[in-house]
Amino acid sequence: MANGVARRRKRANQICAGLLAITLTGCATVNSVSDSVLGTSKPVVGTPGFVSGFLGGVVADEPRAALAGREVLSTGGNAADAAVAVALTLSVTYPSRASLGGGGACLAYDPKRTGPNRGVPEAVLFLPPAPAHQGPGDRPAAVPMMARGLFALHARYGKLPFEQFLASAEQLSRFGVTVSRALARDLAVVASPLSADPSAHAVFFQNGAPLGEGGTLVQPDLAATLSQLRTSGVGDFYQGASSRKIADASVVAGGSFSPEDLRAALARLAPGVAVPAGRGDTAVFLPADADRGSVAAQAFQALREHPGATPASSVAGPLPASTTFATLDRDGDAVVCALTMNNLFGTGRIAPGTGIVLAASPAAVPPPLLSAAMAYNGNLRAFRAEAGGSGQEGAPLAAAYALDQALADRSNPPRPMPNPVPEPGRANVIECNRYLPEATGSCGWATDPRSAGLAVGSY
Repeated sequence: MANGVARRRKRANQICAGLLAITLTGCATVNSVSDSVLGTSKPVVGTPGFVSGFLGGVVADEPRAALAGREVLSTGGNAADAAVAVALTLSVTYPSRASLGGGGACLAYDPKRTGPNRGVPEAVLFLPPAPAHQGPGDRPAAVPMMARGLFALHARYGKLPFEQFLASAEQLSRFGVTVSRALARDLAVVASPLSADPSAHAVFFQNGAPLGEGGTLVQPDLAATLSQLRTSGVGDFYQGASSRKIADASVVAGGSFSPEDLRAALARLAPGVAVPAGRGDTAVFLPADADRGSVAAQAFQALREHPGATPASSVAGPLPASTTFATLDRDGDAVVCALTMNNLFGTGRIAPGTGIVLAASPAAVPPPLLSAAMAYNGNLRAFRAEAGGSGQEGAPLAAAYALDQALADRSNPPRPMPNPVPEPGRANVIECNRYLPEATGSCGWATDPRSAGLAVGSY
């Protein structure tokens, strides 16, 4: 015991001597030594608050998802990390339009010439396809593509661990989230057919009525699936034990895709459709298979050729729903995505035991146009603007019109969307009218004022 007391006294004397030396060597030394002796209160990378000052921005159709993306930027994540967080959060908070059972398409941009695509935006496509051989069932389902698509985006552009975004979504689904106005609106539209599915009724209804705005949405089966994804990996979802479980559950839900369909479901990279945008800028749109002939690119060209005009949508008839979001980080990396279930709430059924709302097969319903666009300057290696358009047949014009407005904006502070996009379109937009990463103060973000989304960032 005496030896222990002596050691403690010796350690105390050493600390006192160290503190005396600190007083003679300035405040910088005080900070460094006190951090090493007493610990530091500064956040570390991967924790909220690590990045201070300008973070970038996030815009999404559902507020909780936008906040999840902003939090990732605050932890030191980049635009791709934030995009993965937004999409996985949407699969929990906005399953009417985004789900592990669905898919989508994104444009991703890293301005560095040493980046994944040498400083040129590229598309990551993970559209939910029809099964190769549709089995028996009264609600044909698409093959789930969300997890594989987000993993591909993250593997090419992300920085922080993919598993941490799955963990966050898992916690939200396990402990519950507040039903947003956006989800409540969609629930009200399809309440009757959705209630016919026992699994969906158990999740989205309470006391016989659909959950309303402000209610609590709890999804324990989805939490278990996200946990399995986190611990076993995305590969297991598509070619392991999880794939067999999900395929079997799809049969019970009347969807009927096979483990072979899941194994063959691969995301792919593709060049976007480039259109000159003036001032050395180039606008890039999702390729034809996402936007069915690049309708948004055509609308953008028409707007540039006829300034001040608003062309009518070139697509007739209603199309199924989608949702969009955009992310931008402090270094000028950017991602804009359009996600879909090929129908509002997809098939209207949850694969039992998985919590996954199944997307509708494009062989059974016409898939929506997925419209997203981005503008950059190749000479400056800098981001200029990005926009996502939704709203059924109005989606392509919404993306084109919002991007065109952003490119015309030279105001300070910026006004990314001074005029609402034409009905029935809705848009989300981020712009930096003096480019990023150079002029952080020139950036702004906006969601459509008629929607229930959120635009959030930090200077």
